[in-house]
Amino acid sequence: MKLAKRVSTLTPSSTLEITAKAKELKEAGHDVIGLGAGEPDFNTPQHIIQAASDAMNKGFTKYTPTGGLPALKKSIIEKFKKDQNITYNPNEIIVCSGAKHALYTLFQVILDEDDEVIIPTPYWVSYPEQVKLAGGKPVYIDGVEENEFKITPEQLEGAITERTKAVIINSPSNPTGMIYSKEELEEIGKVCLKNNILIVSDEIYEKLTYNRKHYSIAELSAELKETTIVINGVSKSHSMTGWRIGYAAGNKEIINAMTNLASHSTSNPTSIAQYGTIAAYNGSQEPVEEMRKAFEERLDIIHTKLIQIPGFTCIKPQGAFYLFANAKEASLAAGYENVDQFVAALLEEEKVALIPGSGFGAPDYVRLSYATSLELLEKAIERIHQFMNRKM
Repeated sequence: MKLAKRVSTLTPSSTLEITAKAKELKEAGHDVIGLGAGEPDFNTPQHIIQAASDAMNKGFTKYTPTGGLPALKKSIIEKFKKDQNITYNPNEIIVCSGAKHALYTLFQVILDEDDEVIIPTPYWVSYPEQVKLAGGKPVYIDGVEENEFKITPEQLEGAITERTKAVIINSPSNPTGMIYSKEELEEIGKVCLKNNILIVSDEIYEKLTYNRKHYSIAELSAELKETTIVINGVSKSHSMTGWRIGYAAGNKEIINAMTNLASHSTSNPTSIAQYGTIAAYNGSQEPVEEMRKAFEERLDIIHTKLIQIPGFTCIKPQGAFYLFANAKEASLAAGYENVDQFVAALLEEEKVALIPGSGFGAPDYVRLSYATSLELLEKAIERIHQFMNRKM
């Protein structure tokens, strides 16, 4: 049977092969350390679990409004007011089945055939594919290591054409962990306002920052709020990845269109998870801070150890829970043509699974997640060091 053209354009995830191989080795009894995790290694806080359980026991297991429970929208609105001093109305909020679904739905309603979306590299793997699925065209700008992997206003201006519809800003970033400063966002905002292009601000890692303040570009002015769709959720902040609750906030016409589309796809986010999310935002935030502190402690230790490995360089991240290390010199020194080959050999010989940067548009890099125990992280770094010492 012939498949639709839209899926034939999709690029398979570069992580699939390495993930499948790691699983195969683990099932064969090998001691594999996987550093590819894109989720916190903490359980969801107990008060959230209890709220979901209470909701089930009370019979709140039915359909909800497509755009989300009014009580949850209220909690999200209060969160924006408290954290960024931004005021949204309920018709400017849609709750989705995860932030990924919010992004997918957004691109479906704003893009026509061959509309362009500017995507800074390194990028989260699903951005280009979601743009393509909506008939759009990804346009890439290189965020270079010398500028902390962030794009400049001049780069953005130079990439804009008459077909440009939007630009994606992901801060804190997956995979780099870098954060745009207030001043950098203001300058990017000026370019977007001048050229009348939409800003898609992915802020899913906003609660995981280290010695750097997170700013939402939407909070900088009334004009930028009007031209920005903020994407966020509780997956990373409250360790609720499996609950699948994300949301979008912004222009009411766009949000209304997203809600109409969602009514014909998901109907509504899971009712129980929505009640859990209300508790996440209305309840104690101590577990969020405890998790952030744990990640920061791991980062301080593991970053120091990683950059001592021959051939590795790595800017210390300011947020999220990833190290994005330049492994080009390490790969060449170990006798491999590229980083993908290096990663495959490291898994085969030392049983350490890293994610190659090729899937993020940065083939000279590797992504290491420190969302695992410090003991395993130190063990993994030791194995990588052994691998390099043996190869050089």
